[in-house]
Amino acid sequence: MEKIEKYKLLNEQIKSLTQGETDEVAKMANIAAVIHEAMGFWWTGFYRVKNNELILGPFQGPVACMHIGYGKGVCGTAWKQKETIVVPDVELFPGHIACSSESRSEIVVPVYNEAGEITAVLDIDSKELATFDDVDKEWLEEIVKVMK
Repeated sequence: MEKIEKYKLLNEQIKSLTQGETDEVAKMANIAAVIHEAMGFWWTGFYRVKNNELILGPFQGPVACMHIGYGKGVCGTAWKQKETIVVPDVELFPGHIACSSESRSEIVVPVYNEAGEITAVLDIDSKELATFDDVDKEWLEEIVKVMK
């Protein structure tokens, strides 16, 4: 199955799974699990905005950094810049935080609430270089809209 078709199905599954759920952490847990299982990424999870830093939230994969500062690493930079960041090679990203030496590429998608504030970021890592592209960006941005 092509990536676009996978994302279409994934988006519908996540909408159905989270419909009517009001607990943010419960949504994050199932969204991370569904994306991780369907796409086979190395690490899939959320960092929640709390006390002006990113705190580790629900995730699938190996252990991860628990605190990330505003503007630090890929996650903190996506939060600060208020935009999705696609990193083909994490070793070339200035200030990259290496939670795992096995991570080679990364995408970070800001999660917004109804008021337009960033409440979290979706962080996905791959063991392969250049895993993520505009297709991933477009569909993951669409998927996190269920968090509003």
